[in-house]
Amino acid sequence: MQIQGTTFLITGAASGLGAATAERLAQGGGRVVLCDLSDKVEQQVAGLNEKYGEVAIAVHADVTSAEQMQQAFDSAVAHGGEQGLGGVIHCAGVVSVAKLLDRQGNPADLDAYARTVQINLVGTFNVMRLAAAAMAGNAPGKDSERGVIINTASIAAFDGQVGQCAYSASKAGVVGMSLPAARELSRHGIRVMAIAPGVFETPMMSDIPDDAVAALSQAVPFPKRLGKAEEFASLAEQIITNTMLNGEVIRLDGSIRMQ
Repeated sequence: MQIQGTTFLITGAASGLGAATAERLAQGGGRVVLCDLSDKVEQQVAGLNEKYGEVAIAVHADVTSAEQMQQAFDSAVAHGGEQGLGGVIHCAGVVSVAKLLDRQGNPADLDAYARTVQINLVGTFNVMRLAAAAMAGNAPGKDSERGVIINTASIAAFDGQVGQCAYSASKAGVVGMSLPAARELSRHGIRVMAIAPGVFETPMMSDIPDDAVAALSQAVPFPKRLGKAEEFASLAEQIITNTMLNGEVIRLDGSIRMQ
């Protein structure tokens, strides 16, 4: 798949990994649909259009809502014109930390656990099913490819830490869906991949104290720093353009293994 002239929908695109990916694809000549609940997504779109021409539009949608996401995909298909929608990079998600028992021996909040799973896992399934429906009717390109879906997992799916039961479970579910989804959608010429980032410089890290960030940086074997959103975007670009990448989860983590 070529980025030039292809339309992509990016969720969680108001900041962080999603915003960097939208920038990378627009820079490469792609048309981008930035999807987020935050009003900051409008600023991202304005900046992209100023630099690259009228290539970007914004849509506001909750990834857990069937109706809102259907409207987002309808907008993306329309933005793509005759070619429709070529790819989806799903970056929207939440981080949650809660122990099964607090210091007083009280059990974790069940609703908070369910919310994390609903957004990170059910939201991913919602995006995948609508993406597949939007792309299955595309005219086949080289190798009969019709589209690509890139989901965002996490190294917490493999190396979950204390307090990450909800987050780790939700991201492990994303990992678990990758291969069966890729196998199913192969008949439609749609690839499914996932990226599992390590510790990255994103707005989600902004609440962590500086000493904790420094410790995380030192825990990365090489390079000894947090990952940059642009590095995630670079890998997403490679997945899009390399058709043999399918049904796999790629750790992007500097070889860190969380304790």
